[in-house]
Amino acid sequence: MIEDGMLLAATASRHAPALFPDLRLTHRPPSLLRYRLPQPIAQATKRPARRWLCLLLAASLGLGTAPAVHAQPSPGVRLPALGEAASEDFGLSQEKRTGEQIMREIRRDPDYLDDPQLLDYVQSLWQPLVQAARVRGDIGVDTEKLFPYEPFLVRDRSVNAFALPGGFVGVHLGLMAMTATPDELASVLAHELSHITRRHIARSIAANSRSSTLGMAAMLLGLLVASRASSADAAQAAIVGGQAAMVQAQLNFSRDMEREADRTGLALMGEAGFAPAGMAGMFDKLDQSSRLNDSGGLPYLRSHPLTIDRIGEARQIVQAAAGGAAPAAPLLHLLMQARARVLMDPSAQAVRRLQGLDARGPVESLPLADRLVGYYTGALASSSLRDFDRAERDARAAQALGAAMPDQVALQRALTSLVAQLALARGDAAGAASALAGTGGPGEADDSRAGMILRAELALAEGSAAALRRSSEALQTWVTERRGDASAWQLLAQTTERQGLRLRSLRAEAESQAALGNLPGAIDRLRAGQQFARKGGAGTTDFIEASVIDARLRELLAQRRTLMAEQRRSGPQRETPE
Repeated sequence: MIEDGMLLAATASRHAPALFPDLRLTHRPPSLLRYRLPQPIAQATKRPARRWLCLLLAASLGLGTAPAVHAQPSPGVRLPALGEAASEDFGLSQEKRTGEQIMREIRRDPDYLDDPQLLDYVQSLWQPLVQAARVRGDIGVDTEKLFPYEPFLVRDRSVNAFALPGGFVGVHLGLMAMTATPDELASVLAHELSHITRRHIARSIAANSRSSTLGMAAMLLGLLVASRASSADAAQAAIVGGQAAMVQAQLNFSRDMEREADRTGLALMGEAGFAPAGMAGMFDKLDQSSRLNDSGGLPYLRSHPLTIDRIGEARQIVQAAAGGAAPAAPLLHLLMQARARVLMDPSAQAVRRLQGLDARGPVESLPLADRLVGYYTGALASSSLRDFDRAERDARAAQALGAAMPDQVALQRALTSLVAQLALARGDAAGAASALAGTGGPGEADDSRAGMILRAELALAEGSAAALRRSSEALQTWVTERRGDASAWQLLAQTTERQGLRLRSLRAEAESQAALGNLPGAIDRLRAGQQFARKGGAGTTDFIEASVIDARLRELLAQRRTLMAEQRRSGPQRETPE
């Protein structure tokens, strides 16, 4: 017959996750029925309240790296210290590795979007904020070298943005479509950047560990008192109270982090040249939208709880700083907002609805901004539906409206790029080249990433040796400083391949796969490059490129071994008790 203590140990292994939601079993424990609890604990099960106490004590036995039969910490268990710094719980190097691991998965997701136009626009808001954080000292020398501080886009219609460990910030297209001004979008980016610079992820991990320890201690103390009164109800109340204390501690810490990110974000916005009123306006918009309808479309409010205190404090800071409302949205923001609307939902029904924006009522009665946005949206939607005649007509109409504002260079480039992209989509390389060259050269003068990628695509379509060489040089310069740009590496692979530079093309393909997190694919391409170099492919060998391939292959093989070792170490932690 199984003794009470042994049965409680087995029961605890099953119920520990329910009692301590913040603590996770680090292994799949073997059957605890084979182990006897210490005699004092087994004897304590004669009373109901003490039975609960034994359940908690037995549950703590399952948290070590090996089964333990004494109520002492296993050598493999590291108990958190109450005064411990966040960096000791979740160091910078660990945070960087975690963020990179998450990004490897995200980049392989179909909803990960690399739209050069939208990403350049987000970068135009993001980089001033990062620079302001450097000036303020929020970004130190250690994180400057480790973290990339990189925003990326997610093809999703929900209103959301999120910060990841290691300096990455995701922006849903639904959020871009919702923001009415660049200041509102910058307010969200500043808030998320502040989560990174203030190391809120590391601090929350430390806080969760401490609150779990304090909550467990509170429950145990409550149970000891209840056991003297022989009250099972008191014991259960102690458990509920302890859990409530842990949850409240986590909520308080989360609210403190949100307020800290608000204050830091507002300061960043002001120093970066954005109107702080954009944050207050964004809060009002989120609050109003959540009251009208929150059927899953506002996950941002779930991960970033919006309170009256946060709204009121933001308004007070804005009024004290400058007062007034945010300036009107520039036309470029309205175009990028329209682009996000088209790309965030590729369903035919949604695209057809947006296609009709080019024919709303008498055109002359609409304001210039509405007409421009209508034509731009209609052109993108028609292109998505392969209706190239209508798309080109709308794009030319939008370009004609933009010609009346020659001083808005960014707007001119966006409209010129639209015409060129539509021409390339229908296979008209000559039309794309004419579009870039026929407006005073804004396309040729565009040194942005979007302009570089567009020129590379045009060079591939034309097949001109001179254009291919220029594009290859520009792309090579770009990826030398930005190794993680998978799209640029892939274009470099294509342009060098067209020039007969097979070895460089294989290396670029490998780097593209490595940037996407596909280490096996990258290693395969590098090995193909080694074989090609050994055979003296095409009669010549680029010895410098061959040496780079050898060194890079050794680096990626070492990286793969490290990842495999980490997976072996962390594998048992992913298992859950049966």
